[in-house]
Amino acid sequence: MENYTEDIRNACKVLKNGGIILYPTDTVWGIGCDATDEEAVRRVFALKQRVDSKAMLVLIDSMAKLGAYIAEIPDMAWDLTELTDKPLTIIYSGARNLAKSLPGDDGSIGIRITGEPFSKTLCERFRKPLVSTSANVSGAPSPACFREISDGIKQGVDYVVKYRQGDRTKSKPSSIIRLGADNSVQIIRK
Repeated sequence: MENYTEDIRNACKVLKNGGIILYPTDTVWGIGCDATDEEAVRRVFALKQRVDSKAMLVLIDSMAKLGAYIAEIPDMAWDLTELTDKPLTIIYSGARNLAKSLPGDDGSIGIRITGEPFSKTLCERFRKPLVSTSANVSGAPSPACFREISDGIKQGVDYVVKYRQGDRTKSKPSSIIRLGADNSVQIIRK
């Protein structure tokens, strides 16, 4: 537990100073930063060698915080988040209070409420949304566990979380849906 606490403290310090981290999430290992910090978000795009017109998702720790980053929360979002039994990223319209390069061209943003202990605690302590994008260069396969992450990605971040590095469980990306203000649902990834 000591490493866990130390990792949370160190990751928060790096994030508050505009840095980027490599950390475990409720799905795959992610590259993360303060989702409200434009320069940090640009560094993540550069590390992933990704064009910034391809949006990245963010993690928050509770539905109570969603309204700060979405103009209007569709009613169905509450039910979907409560009823899902696996990680679910919902793409919402009307992103706000985030780095300008983070939402898609249409102003949408993917947000996931994380329940995984480390990323949830990190979001709670940091008190801001975190970018969460797979720990790979764009176009390369997403690593299923820490040992599959390339050295280039590990060396390109400011802090690598130690917690769960030895975990060999093969993780999978979240399901993704687009939820319209009229409660329409479009499945992007099952």
